[in-house]
Amino acid sequence: MDADKVFRALGDPTRRKLLDLLCERNGQTLGQLCENLDMARQSATQHLEILEAANLVATIRRGREKLHFINPVPLQEVYERWVRKFEHHRLSLLHDLKKELEGE
Repeated sequence: MDADKVFRALGDPTRRKLLDLLCERNGQTLGQLCENLDMARQSATQHLEILEAANLVATIRRGREKLHFINPVPLQEVYERWVRKFEHHRLSLLHDLKKELEGE
């Protein structure tokens, strides 16, 4: 995984919206995705290319159509590397705070 590409891709609200759209309905064409975006197809294509370079979106050709699918693996890798290790400590602190507030 190239974490820099993943973080760069996730850093843009339009690309996050594209991922949200694909999460809602996977396997959409560029035209279908553009129906929910306020931008030209060319701009959407550039965003999708960045998502593809980060391996967050995979494509499959079906005849003349190019279908876009979300790839959750890089997101899971980011979660494992950057989020999960901090959850245990945070949850332990919340548990300790709860005990202290409740007088246990």
